[in-house]
Amino acid sequence: MTAPQADFKSLKQRIPIDHVLARYGVKLRRVGPHTLYGRCPLPTHTSRQSRESFSVNLSLQVWSCHSASCIAARGGRIGGHVIDLVAIMEQCGLREAGLRLQDWFSVHPSHPAPVRALTLAPSAAEPNRPLGFALRRIDTRHPYLAQRGISSATASLFGVGMYHGAGFLAGRCVIPIRDEKSQLIAYAGRAVNGEEPKYRFPAGFSKSQVLFNLDRAMATGRRNVIVVEGFFDALKVHQAGHPVMALMGASFSQRQSELLLSHFVSVTLMLDGDETGRRATEVIAQLLSSKVAVNKVELPSRVQPDQLSSAEINLLLNPAKCPF
Repeated sequence: MTAPQADFKSLKQRIPIDHVLARYGVKLRRVGPHTLYGRCPLPTHTSRQSRESFSVNLSLQVWSCHSASCIAARGGRIGGHVIDLVAIMEQCGLREAGLRLQDWFSVHPSHPAPVRALTLAPSAAEPNRPLGFALRRIDTRHPYLAQRGISSATASLFGVGMYHGAGFLAGRCVIPIRDEKSQLIAYAGRAVNGEEPKYRFPAGFSKSQVLFNLDRAMATGRRNVIVVEGFFDALKVHQAGHPVMALMGASFSQRQSELLLSHFVSVTLMLDGDETGRRATEVIAQLLSSKVAVNKVELPSRVQPDQLSSAEINLLLNPAKCPF
């Protein structure tokens, strides 16, 4: 009979490290948007002077302990991922730790979700027409934006905010979408309370005909552009000081390719750190590499650009200085 196997990659992607720590009753204090800090819970910790040497990075889903005792017990390694954590806490091997995680959190191997429409098929969609109006009563200082790490200056520049008017976007965070000529062509509405669908778009709007924020990226005059998936990814990368545009998903159309190639000579792909994002990165890189220089930034598992600080984004975009 075949011995049960642990899907390490799936476990690291799907089980939040803070949930595992909570299972052990570990309480840490938050010292930043993505960082927890406190006393080391590991049985290898014997250092009396290192009382608060344990930290967790929620964006990268990794932990570390800088005490001499833990570092020595692990052969010089400072930290690790969620499976390492369980192996140390349970004093077992990695395979057994993975099996226990699968049992505790009911996570079992599964097939990756297929990537949607990742070919440069010609689109028969009609071009998006400019809107004849602009929404009013948009609160660009709503607390939701600060929770997502969006500054008031960025929200004001992009016109992003909570919509207090009427219609199908009421009560949602709206994002104005402009074409390459800076003409307003649509608003996307993002749910802020778990409502489905997560995003709403007006009837007839075609995402395949536009690249979000292309007009601002063009206006920088720079020849390299960062390509991300989502609206908030683009807002965070813009905040970090880089020309950026978003696909509004993982699909890449013929029209989007034409728009990109018309204005830039090199591209940096910074899609989500999940299976779909990574597969999309490879396909898009293959489609573009014969026409422009293509760089790929691989984010840690389960991480999206909008979850990172400006400093973290800049480190990832400068591999020579990136510690990950």
